[in-house]
Amino acid sequence: MQITLVQGILLSLACVVIGVDYWLEAFFIFRPIIVATITGIILGDIKTGLIAGGLTELAFAGLTPAGGTQPPNPVLAGVMTTVIAHTTGTEPTLAIGLALPFSILMQYVILFYYSSFSVFMSKADKYAENADVKSLGRLNMLTTGIVALSYGVIVFLSTYVAQDAMRSIVSAMPVFLTHGLEIAGGILPAVGFAMLLNVMLKARYIPFFIIGFLVATYIAIANLLPVAIIGLALAMYDYYFVKSDDELSHAGGTQDEGI
Repeated sequence: MQITLVQGILLSLACVVIGVDYWLEAFFIFRPIIVATITGIILGDIKTGLIAGGLTELAFAGLTPAGGTQPPNPVLAGVMTTVIAHTTGTEPTLAIGLALPFSILMQYVILFYYSSFSVFMSKADKYAENADVKSLGRLNMLTTGIVALSYGVIVFLSTYVAQDAMRSIVSAMPVFLTHGLEIAGGILPAVGFAMLLNVMLKARYIPFFIIGFLVATYIAIANLLPVAIIGLALAMYDYYFVKSDDELSHAGGTQDEGI
């Protein structure tokens, strides 16, 4: 499949907005499952976007920025996994492996900005000291605009300009290499989810994990939507149950203090 110039521009503009959201961490539309779905809509291939988004989201589930440490960029991962799968006709499990270099490239671009933007800190401190809100706002808009423009340019070059080269590379790859990348791409979601569980899993949540595993593995269902609904129901139950317990405990503590 060929990406048209209009589609390339739309992808670029979409990633300008998404890139700003990732820079500011405001609405979290930068998550791969959303990025890939938007990419699929623009390319007219929603199914591929949803599948690629689900795989990439799981792979990046445990990768979050911590201070100055930046993981591989989730925006480029979501976009390029969908684009590669769409343009080359490969499975998303293979495409996610091929998309990693683009994700790592954007990771280093963001790290470069983190370092280079430090030259503006003296001016920002001066503006803050003088309560110069307008100048401080312009400075923030300037740096954010540079990041947004970088996303737009890199995405346009990676999706529209480089699509023929990408197809040539994929078609020239030997079978053992494509098979290896496909296996690696299939493992990445499990590794990402395991990293997330390593941080978030508590003993009280293990029964829910076992229930989801049994339902997804041993019950014949057409898709994973019923499993997701069961997970939502369990999450709502746990949230409101814990919230109720906390409120009762707080009320009991207040009464004891009054006594």
